Amino acid sequence: MPKWSKNDERKYEHIKESNLDRGVPEDRAEEIAARTVNKGRRLEGRTPNKRTQGTGNPNRPLDQHSRDELYNQAKEKGIAGRSKMSKQQLIDALK
Repeated sequence: MPKWSKNDERKYEHIKESNLDRGVPEDRAEEIAARTVNKGRRLEGRTPNKRTQGTGNPNRPLDQHSRDELYNQAKEKGIAGRSKMSKQQLIDALK
């Protein structure tokens, strides 16, 4: 994926400075600015949505995976009906 554009950089700096002017600590202002820019990039389709990625650490037990990770594993295995399954149902189907 491409890195931030010049416009993204300007937006980041503007949001960060705005938060600093309101008295927000610098580390929190940076986090707010970065999250805001990244959300905009995600909505524009310039960066992948984290929820749609990954199957989790294969060394962890299934019950320690998120529902989305379990869903992605089920998708890889071609398990039918996975979109309507709960986390527990996905665990049972993957076993």
